[in-house]
Amino acid sequence: MKNDFFALYDALSDGVESSERIEYARLGERWALVETASSSGMTMFTEGHSIAPIFPSMEGLSLREAAEAVKSWNLEEASLGLAAANAFYNRPERLDALGARVSMDVFYTDGIDLRGLTVGIVGHMHGPRGLREMAKAVYTLERAPQEGDYPDSACDLLLPRCDLVLVTGSSLINKTLPHLLELCEQATVILTGPSVPLCPALLDCGIDRIAGMAIADRAALRARVESGQRGSPYGEGIPFLLKRE
Repeated sequence: MKNDFFALYDALSDGVESSERIEYARLGERWALVETASSSGMTMFTEGHSIAPIFPSMEGLSLREAAEAVKSWNLEEASLGLAAANAFYNRPERLDALGARVSMDVFYTDGIDLRGLTVGIVGHMHGPRGLREMAKAVYTLERAPQEGDYPDSACDLLLPRCDLVLVTGSSLINKTLPHLLELCEQATVILTGPSVPLCPALLDCGIDRIAGMAIADRAALRARVESGQRGSPYGEGIPFLLKRE
């Protein structure tokens, strides 16, 4: 990881074994969506188009080709690149094949004793119920901080103190994840959110658990993206949780 910034991204894109062509690619107000004839993939939309994109258009590319765009420094293109990867990785049949399908009431910290832990949350997430009552300390680090959040510039100071770190999947898009993992070498790291790919290779990159969702209702998810609807998309999906052995 320290010697090759894109090692994690290469592992992610190299695992996309699909020549299926993209028929629809959309950047919505909140979410990015890619569709083929048989699958859909989504991510959180991340702003940033100051760098020219790798591809003029995602439509017509294979999922394998488009997944390379996850490495793009045009973050809007990278949003679609990760969505393309998720159209391959986050299919309901893969959840079952990997034994990763879980019910909505199984949280990504399932089985972890939170009592007395120092916890970092990268991205404005609520975390598991009762976390703040059980944990020794909780630091929420956010690029656009809300009341009580630390700015993400505090990551270098606070994350090495943590026993458990919850990281938003959008850190893959904005390219902060490799450095975050360097800061969390002594912690249990969970990558979570709708943007997270069900890619087991990520568990060899310093991540202990990956938790996200596969799209179950493609029409409803497209409507959510096109309307700019906010709120959790998990109602249109199937949650997954995969742990490092």
